[in-house]
Amino acid sequence: MQKLTERLVSWASLIDDKTIEQARTSSRMPFIYPHLALMPDAHLGLGATVGSVIPTRGAIMPAAVGVDIGCGMIAVKTQFRAADLAGRDLAELRQQIERAIPLSAGRDNRKIVATAEPRIAELEALAETAEFDPASYAGHWRNQLGSLGSGNHFIEISLDENDDVWMFLHSGSRGVGNRIAQHHIKVAQRLARQWWIELPHPDLAYLVEGTPEFARYIRELRWAQHFALLNREEMMDRVANQLGRFLDTPVEERERINCHHNFTESERHFGTQVWVSRKGAIMADAGRPGLIPGSMGTASYVVEGRGNPVALNSSPHGAGREYSRSAARKTFTHEQLREAMTGIEYRDTDAFIDEIPQAYKPIDRVMADAADLVTIRHTLRQIVNVKGD
Repeated sequence: MQKLTERLVSWASLIDDKTIEQARTSSRMPFIYPHLALMPDAHLGLGATVGSVIPTRGAIMPAAVGVDIGCGMIAVKTQFRAADLAGRDLAELRQQIERAIPLSAGRDNRKIVATAEPRIAELEALAETAEFDPASYAGHWRNQLGSLGSGNHFIEISLDENDDVWMFLHSGSRGVGNRIAQHHIKVAQRLARQWWIELPHPDLAYLVEGTPEFARYIRELRWAQHFALLNREEMMDRVANQLGRFLDTPVEERERINCHHNFTESERHFGTQVWVSRKGAIMADAGRPGLIPGSMGTASYVVEGRGNPVALNSSPHGAGREYSRSAARKTFTHEQLREAMTGIEYRDTDAFIDEIPQAYKPIDRVMADAADLVTIRHTLRQIVNVKGD
């Protein structure tokens, strides 16, 4: 850990000057307490740094939470072993999963399936309690439940160090969560203009606790966080169904972990109640299970938090980008992607060049930097990868 200023600490050994300057700017906001913490995967983000833990007193910056509210990971350990999959056509399993779950931006379910119905009912009741209609943001939000999206979202079948089979996926609150976030970012920016508040960056606009705007944001934020959690559960049920069909044996769950890495919670740190916005970071209280994925084609980790107080009980959420998507497309080739994915069943397309492992920080370096934040319980190596364009 390195103390960069009185209000900025960092666990990142690989970090560029622009990212540090962005985080330094955020750390100077008057309501930061006690300090902003950069995780090992920290990199430049929209307004606030991805891979940062931002504790605030009496205010929240919606852009510092992120536009994919509640984005995170879910993993399930099954009863299956590597031997159960040996010699089988894994392309068939990948294609079954791709048919069961809508992939890519803008893709929704054509109908609401039985497993989604109780989850949608739960979200409808939660929205009523929160006193808002999600359809005002996305009229098709019900059909989004159980859809993956694109970018760095993925579904994987993996093996751990004991050759146990895991199902693993990454997604968030889809279009409805994005629109909720964008709305409240604009509200915060409008209020800043209205009250002549000078900001170092428009995306550091904030909502003040005790105001109607803040209260509405928290209600809708919590709804979007829960949507993201149930979205992952719905997809995981479908993956389990397809894996069970593929092996002619229903999946038995041995362990399940579901955790956000773009979210806000009210927590107590250093004797003070604060709002902790984790933009690309997971909770890592002592003993709490968590998930840290590597990039496409590399290892991922099942971890346990160590409760580091200086890190505000947090840890990284993944490898963290070193190249922007456009830079990765200019730097790497389809052939390099194929080489990186050797031995892994995936959809071979140049659409994924910007997700090549070389576009990210080495996950082993990130995990070494996080040694005093988490303990590694399992190392997962993917054998099937599913992504949206």
